[in-house]
Amino acid sequence: MTGALFSSGVPAVDSRAGFAENMAHLGDLPAAICILEQALELAPDWAAGWFRLGEYLKAAGDIPAAADAWTRAVEADPKDPLGAGINRDLAREVPVTETLPPAFVELLFDQYAPRFERALRDRLVYRGPEEILAALKTAGLGRADHALDLGCGTGLMGELLRPHVTRLDGLDLSQHMLHEAEAKGVYDLLEKQNIATLDRRPGRYDLIVAADVFNYLGALEQPVAWAVDALRPGGLFSFTVELGDAPVLLRETRRFAHSRDYVETLLADAGLTVAYLAEVVLREDRGEAVRGLTVAARRGMPMDRATDGSELATAD
Repeated sequence: MTGALFSSGVPAVDSRAGFAENMAHLGDLPAAICILEQALELAPDWAAGWFRLGEYLKAAGDIPAAADAWTRAVEADPKDPLGAGINRDLAREVPVTETLPPAFVELLFDQYAPRFERALRDRLVYRGPEEILAALKTAGLGRADHALDLGCGTGLMGELLRPHVTRLDGLDLSQHMLHEAEAKGVYDLLEKQNIATLDRRPGRYDLIVAADVFNYLGALEQPVAWAVDALRPGGLFSFTVELGDAPVLLRETRRFAHSRDYVETLLADAGLTVAYLAEVVLREDRGEAVRGLTVAARRGMPMDRATDGSELATAD
């Protein structure tokens, strides 16, 4: 709460917030809540203050008040880089969030970038890129002329794809992650883009992959439709999702899970032919295996006019 990013802009308010932080650290949540509420009376539009108050109230067991505080944080800053809306929805009996705020995801990964790979590989035993490459090989991946790594992060997926592609592009929302990816030297083009609002790129790619990306998007109809449009006929689309019981479920980890039925229906509705779909262990979380789905699907080839049946319609 003391960093410039979280400052209220009012020294007296920041001082009180720091005192509240110390009281919370000492275990006196009622005092921390009281002090921070007093500070917010002086800075009612301070989103970070409302966010922290929600955390104090949740820790004190007052979930309705915590949800109200997080709502005030979203109202103060609708971009919601701290994820107050996520906390609010998780506090409700029926979460309503269908996607994560781009500002929250960007801030999360900008902060995470320097230690991202070490955390994934050493602590979480992350295997998403390896699972996608195995799926693509099973689906018949040869050499792709032009490939796209959606949500490329620091380039873990790109390192595995590079030997199999002629040109490799990467997109990510976090500029700090892109800096890490650029240092690897495996991409021909890197762009800072919000995957949820990409411009159309019809028929541009032979291969599109999204490793550990859709966990932050929730509803997948739009990104899947975008990928189908961006694929050339016969192109491959491969991705991972965490496996859940509901079609789209926001978990306490601030990540979405998707059901197998939802994914299969989504692919069928998009006109993709599934070449590979398997349940796998993507990583570990607190020592527990995180199960997911690895998918590889192919966009259909245009129907050959000589064999599309039209000649039968005119036959005697």
